[in-house]
Amino acid sequence: MSRTSNRADGDIVQDFLSVADLLEEPQLAQLYAYLAREDEATVQNVMEDLELAQGTAYSYVNRLVNAGVVDVTDDGQPRRYAAREIGLTVMTGGGDRKYTITPALIDAVGRRETDADIDTYIDRHGVAGLATALTYAVARERGEVTHRLMAEDSTSPRWPRR
Repeated sequence: MSRTSNRADGDIVQDFLSVADLLEEPQLAQLYAYLAREDEATVQNVMEDLELAQGTAYSYVNRLVNAGVVDVTDDGQPRRYAAREIGLTVMTGGGDRKYTITPALIDAVGRRETDADIDTYIDRHGVAGLATALTYAVARERGEVTHRLMAEDSTSPRWPRR
């Protein structure tokens, strides 16, 4: 599902709406991130590892399948599910800022309910601010950007603030 927002077809709209659901509901984000880490799992695995009730686990898995971010990898019993790769890039209306929605961002949003630091960060800077911070963190780890450049850019007017 790696796409950019400049595509002409309607697929990008569906991708965006699917990813928006993940970013709006930490429980769905948590399940998506779990499936991305595990490569594939059954609903029973989901129930045990995420401590979800059976009905909730089936409901969440079905929502993610219907949204197109999770695939059924084995139709046998029990069915196995796997997360599809997400790398959706969106730009602001003015085109001055680009945000990439990655599995790492979705994982962080999924941890919002159990990690007070992430919850506070999202409250203060929004999901866009978290996306920017994660982008810089990954670039820093890869040696693509220095700590100084990150600090300088974070003080510029385009740095997302709320």
